[in-house]
Amino acid sequence: MENTVIQGRLSALRKAMQEAGIDYYMIPTADFHNSEYVNDYFKVREYFCNFTGSNGTLVVWQEGAGLWTDGRYFIQAEQELAGTTVELFRMREEGVPTITEFLQQNMKQGQTLGFDGRVIPAQTGKEYEKKFADKQISMVYDRDLAEGIWTDRPAFPAGKVTVLDEEIAGKSFEEKRAQVMEKLEKEGADAFLLTKLDDLMWLFNIRGCDVECNPVAISYGYLTKERTVLFIQKAVLDDTVKAYLDQKGIETEEYGDVVAYLEALPVEGKILVDERHCSYGLYKTLAKTQTLVEKKNPTELLKAVKNPVELANMEKMYLKDSVALTKFIYWLKKNIGKIEITEITAADKLEELRREIPECIGLSFPTIGGYKANAAMMHYEATPESYAVLKPEGLFLVDSGGQYLGATTDVTRTIVLGPISDEIKMHYTVVAAGMLQMTNARWLHGCTGRNLDILARQPIWNIGMDYKCGTGHGVGYILNVHEGPQNLSWQYADGRPETVIEAGMNVTNEPGIYVEGSHGIRIENVMVAQNDVKNEYGQYMHFETLTWVPIDMEAIDEKYMTEVQRAYLYKYQREVYEKLSPYLDDEEKAWLLRETRADGTFLLKN
Repeated sequence: MENTVIQGRLSALRKAMQEAGIDYYMIPTADFHNSEYVNDYFKVREYFCNFTGSNGTLVVWQEGAGLWTDGRYFIQAEQELAGTTVELFRMREEGVPTITEFLQQNMKQGQTLGFDGRVIPAQTGKEYEKKFADKQISMVYDRDLAEGIWTDRPAFPAGKVTVLDEEIAGKSFEEKRAQVMEKLEKEGADAFLLTKLDDLMWLFNIRGCDVECNPVAISYGYLTKERTVLFIQKAVLDDTVKAYLDQKGIETEEYGDVVAYLEALPVEGKILVDERHCSYGLYKTLAKTQTLVEKKNPTELLKAVKNPVELANMEKMYLKDSVALTKFIYWLKKNIGKIEITEITAADKLEELRREIPECIGLSFPTIGGYKANAAMMHYEATPESYAVLKPEGLFLVDSGGQYLGATTDVTRTIVLGPISDEIKMHYTVVAAGMLQMTNARWLHGCTGRNLDILARQPIWNIGMDYKCGTGHGVGYILNVHEGPQNLSWQYADGRPETVIEAGMNVTNEPGIYVEGSHGIRIENVMVAQNDVKNEYGQYMHFETLTWVPIDMEAIDEKYMTEVQRAYLYKYQREVYEKLSPYLDDEEKAWLLRETRADGTFLLKN
């Protein structure tokens, strides 16, 4: 069935391209700060192709259009692109060209590539400059072609800003700034342009609400030895925030004046810029007159290693969050088949339980609640127009998280609602085995996530299956649910950065199996890397678990686990019971005892 609305928008875009002399036009997901999740104002790609995922780039030309996205979204993208005439390019699949390769193969000598330079990272723009030089392809990067077409575009974000108490942050702005300046000196830089929103919030100890579920404020920062400048919409600052910024010696300039400010800078010293996050437009503005040090934001690594106050708060809040999810699982299992429960009402119930926690300030991302085949779409989101009713059979996958004054959480459980096949039990068991192997990892300092990823994937690979995403990502502290630079991911890709896992870094542990048209399974905990023993071989490390939610024993088939994996399972289940039972009523406690097999039945069976 044709999607005439999207086709009409693409037709209008092609007309605008023709008038502007642009042959190929590229629209990524990002905002002016290369954020993963964006405010509705920036959802230009979604407007022109109907794909709602958090990662994807649309390329449009006169004869066609293509969307590039990753394995988390293949099934979803196929459905959402149906009838739009937009072709799906499955990133990193065999025989599928990258966007650069596609443009090299298809653009003719002397043609023009267009994009809004404010939403393309400098790294990408520079790559295109180099790769397309031979064909003399010119780039127009000062045009947002959506402006004349998207007439009912949402307003530009301008939400309330709050100050994060230093008792919760664990470090003052002055301490963080001193750390940043020390790193700048080592890199030979005199100044620093910071464009990444969560890094800005971390550094200034403020939070905003300009992106759904991500407590960030649209802003830029410019630091020198003498000055700290915050570019922000001054109208959103109340007296409390103004007083805080004044007290800290932080100057404020209007957000929209950043280009003029950078153009007027004296030509002296060197400015550190992270080309992965700084927009191509801002980069080109600076590069005209300034000497740039192109290095990673020093804030990224400083933010990733959580301080002792942050870690203590996280431990406390993850326990409360785990209690809420466990109460939800009990409620769901108790009521399935007795009252109508849908993917949406189930998510609402879980949110209700989270919001009963006094420190809760919202969700960390829209809840992913997928029943049966819907769970095969990794980032599926039910809508009032399209949702499933849960029945006392099959699996329900719920991936959710909360924002708290003290933590950002991210946890997934796949819950048995009734009879499931032996094949599903096998899939669930190997996923659990992989998650538990990663939980119990021991390694020498110096390993990156690529060294460790095999632990989670091995039981799944052993049955000839895989999942088309990484095993884990960092999680922010009252910030974005996806945070770098640390991750757990096995695949080598030229140019993809790897980061040594340091003590104090947190990371998710979320292997899965996704069978299109049938089911999806994911089990996800968050862990923190810590130092272990140190001896003549070096510094050993291990993970400490933050998430304590039971693994569903109804889906475990022991014959697919080794003796060691079964021991890991029992240990985890017993700890879940010990940690959560004090917070449950008698009925919930009795259920959890059975659910975790902490009553000894697990040992008797083995």
